[in-house]
Amino acid sequence: MPRPALKAGEIRIRTRACGLNFADLLMIEGKYQDTPQTPFTLGMEVAGEVLEIGPGVTGFAPGDRVAGFPGQGGLAPEVCVAASRCLPLPANMAYDTAAAFQVAYGTSHLALDHKARLQPGETLFVTGAAGGVGLTAVEIGKRMGARIIASARGADKLEIARAAGADHLIDSDSPDLRGQLKALGGIDVMYDSVGGPGFLEALRATRPEGRLLAIGFAGGEVPQVPANLLLVKNLSVMGLYWGGYLAFRPEVLTASLQTLAAWIAEGHLRPHIGARFPLDRAAEALEMLRARKSTGKIVVTVD
Repeated sequence: MPRPALKAGEIRIRTRACGLNFADLLMIEGKYQDTPQTPFTLGMEVAGEVLEIGPGVTGFAPGDRVAGFPGQGGLAPEVCVAASRCLPLPANMAYDTAAAFQVAYGTSHLALDHKARLQPGETLFVTGAAGGVGLTAVEIGKRMGARIIASARGADKLEIARAAGADHLIDSDSPDLRGQLKALGGIDVMYDSVGGPGFLEALRATRPEGRLLAIGFAGGEVPQVPANLLLVKNLSVMGLYWGGYLAFRPEVLTASLQTLAAWIAEGHLRPHIGARFPLDRAAEALEMLRARKSTGKIVVTVD
């Protein structure tokens, strides 16, 4: 691939780290809503140094340490990113941390704060709670003062969710999710990145005026929601596509990322990187993501 051309309003970043996302796998299959035309380079979120700024760019200079969301192109030594999609890094934030927090933490913060309006003392149920986005929902929900019920597969993953702040743990392979949630008093907000039948079981354990967040369908099955249950219990089901805010309300996304960067710099959030791979092993990293063998975030480093 040729060196990417720098356009007006963009900055050229020397990539140091790139975070992987489930959307990368969907792009490979041509199933993502923003899949670019081939040929293209994977890699949605990066961190590195500014090499060059394009015409019209202010607020950045060569040598600055930045994080950026190009949407593609991050698995390469250089990537050009719109300056509006970049933010300066705190001095104490490492590149792999910066590449790991944007999409996952940004998704969870926007979902829980902007969409669901999660309140202190409410009960938040998180599926896939040891995965790339689920684990961030546990952390952020705890930071916002919620009681956290975490679901994940196996004792090892549940322990990771507990360490991130989960108050109650449910093995996703155990039967009667609805009964277990009701035994814990029911839930106010569900954060679901898995999909499948668990969504409907949790819906039936949701308290009146509860909010259910559809974040993704890593389990492969998109749940069909019975509207009569929404009516009877005054429930709300909300979808959250983080990248969509770049098109219609970018200021909401930018403000969220600034809040998260400050929380991380202050030590309130600690991004969990489950695995690191060099660029020449990026295919292995993607396969680990596909097999759902990772906990937290997978980061590819570029040297």
